[in-house]
Amino acid sequence: MVTGLLASQWRLSDEGRRRCEPLADRLAAYDLVAIVSSEEPKAVQTGQIVAEALGLTFETVPGLHEHERGVVRDLGSREEFQAQVVRLFEHPGELVLGHETADQAHARFAGAVAHVVQEHPAGNLAIATHGTVMTLFVARTNGLDAVPFWKRLGLPSFVVLTLPSFSLVEVVENVGEG
Repeated sequence: MVTGLLASQWRLSDEGRRRCEPLADRLAAYDLVAIVSSEEPKAVQTGQIVAEALGLTFETVPGLHEHERGVVRDLGSREEFQAQVVRLFEHPGELVLGHETADQAHARFAGAVAHVVQEHPAGNLAIATHGTVMTLFVARTNGLDAVPFWKRLGLPSFVVLTLPSFSLVEVVENVGEG
């Protein structure tokens, strides 16, 4: 996956922006009160497009960003990248990809999610974030195997969780495909 940009700098493609419309349509059913996103450009764009379509407030929150793996641009093929992510899930305490372990990424992300929930104590929220950290959070909170869960997720996809337990209610694997 050689792109010339760090993954944390990627922006939505035309197709990614197009898929935000059906994403907003699907999320409308959840009576959201706000859209929150990581500070990475692709999540910000997604959050802004969905918030505008639904007439909701939008904000970014530190700590919701993807696993810090700035070296992705040097990995080569998609298969090599996927193999590295699988290793990350299988060896959560080891630094196997990028600049933080899976355990570190999970702790950072879980803390940011807790902050978001504390700041928005009433109503349903949508958090525009990233597949690896979302997988770490959902899998650990719900006792799931991270690898098959991660492999299910398309772009975009979303999960519905209950509060305060973060129990998994639904996985929508690929919104807007086709």
